Amino acid sequence: MRAAVFTGPGQPLALREVPDPVPGKGELLVKVAGCGLCHTDLHYLDHGVATAHPPPLILGHEISGTVVGEGEGAHGPKTASHVLLPAVIPCGECSLCRTGRGNICSKMRMFGNHIDGGFAELVVAPAQEVIPLPPEVPLVRGSIIADAISTPYHAVVNRAAVRAGEWVVVVGCGGVGINAVQIAAAIGAQVIAVDLNPTKLKAAAHLGAVETINAAQTPDLAKAVRSITGEGADVAFEAVGTPTTVASAVSTLRRGGRLCLIGYSAQSAPLPLNKIMFLEYTIMGSLGCRPVDYPKVVDLVRRGKVRLDPVISSEVPLARIEDALRQIRSGEGFRTIVVPAP
Repeated sequence: MRAAVFTGPGQPLALREVPDPVPGKGELLVKVAGCGLCHTDLHYLDHGVATAHPPPLILGHEISGTVVGEGEGAHGPKTASHVLLPAVIPCGECSLCRTGRGNICSKMRMFGNHIDGGFAELVVAPAQEVIPLPPEVPLVRGSIIADAISTPYHAVVNRAAVRAGEWVVVVGCGGVGINAVQIAAAIGAQVIAVDLNPTKLKAAAHLGAVETINAAQTPDLAKAVRSITGEGADVAFEAVGTPTTVASAVSTLRRGGRLCLIGYSAQSAPLPLNKIMFLEYTIMGSLGCRPVDYPKVVDLVRRGKVRLDPVISSEVPLARIEDALRQIRSGEGFRTIVVPAP
């Protein structure tokens, strides 16, 4: 099969013919229809973040496709079924998995990190973790549900527990932040979208933000948010991953507010400890999505409550994956989908 192989940081992905994967016991073989490009992939390629499995490795963790084979004892979607693969596969046995927190399982395996991912024509996955896609969800475009939609869903619904009517600030309207906007809006929150890019702010307004703030033109974000909300945000989501944007997000909170960190960074961020204590801020991280929630997220897309088309910038063939990487490095657009099929 054809695949784009990660050979090490700072190197372009290598388009190669590699052996077809063979499904083992309890596994399905999936023909990849689409695989979303994520900034996590850039962390491996550009920023020196190590993959759990050393290269060579096939990246890509937002995968949809069609079941084309099964290993011994595989019980799950049958051959020819349209399916979604969760970005992270939990072990199902540890204390975290048993208490419903499989998204932070210490033995997790992630496509394109621990095991070969979806920048290839074929991939194998445990049958019990594979999620059927209904006909109302387009197969290629549905791939981004695996992370770009499910990750902000977990952050908004489970971690920050956003309620209808609350004021929510989303700092950073990229591939994940833009979907935090539309999911929070879908459950009835009043969303303020913050970004440097006017095009992204326009899209955020289209997807439910009641107000938008261009941070490049706003010297005091906290003051701007309070001018809209009165007392500040009930919840702030940071979806960039820099110390500066974390500080900005914290500054927008009202007394008793909640800060949820979705953006990744290896850096430390200064936090106002006096305010965290005195104003009883709650600060939490959010990673991926619990396995039990994937069918709920798929159903939101099926019913049109969460939309895919406005947050997908383009679809590109596997042979043009480097062009797609250049696009996301530029900061333009939201999600680009790699289509491995010729």
